[in-house]
Amino acid sequence: MKVTVRQVDGITFIGRGETNHWVAIDGPKEFFGSEAASRPMELFLISLGSCTASDVASILNKKKIRVEKFIVEVEGDRVDEHPKVFTRIHIKFIFYGNNIDENAVKRSIELSWNKYCPITAMLKKILPMSYSYEILSSD
Repeated sequence: MKVTVRQVDGITFIGRGETNHWVAIDGPKEFFGSEAASRPMELFLISLGSCTASDVASILNKKKIRVEKFIVEVEGDRVDEHPKVFTRIHIKFIFYGNNIDENAVKRSIELSWNKYCPITAMLKKILPMSYSYEILSSD
């Protein structure tokens, strides 16, 4: 896999991968950014969240589990000094709907966590990660 990152101005960049879709990346004005796009560490967590969310949604779909709405919240703690690396990441899966099979939800998350999501697999080797889930009625 290969991506290209191109400077637009200051620390405003655009990146494109093999799918040929551009993504904007930016930073704060005090560091010559324009505050017009997500920051790299935000994109890092978004990548993690979307990786595992895609797995879970696909597995639930294969199991014919109907979910009306599905949200993944990813929270990372970082050190205060440079490099401001993550020290812990927690992922919360939130499912909305009626009569959602909790065992299917748990199994889908476990499969993503332990088998399918490559980002989770890499990160679990270097920092503490956890997850939780919530199933809420859509009524």
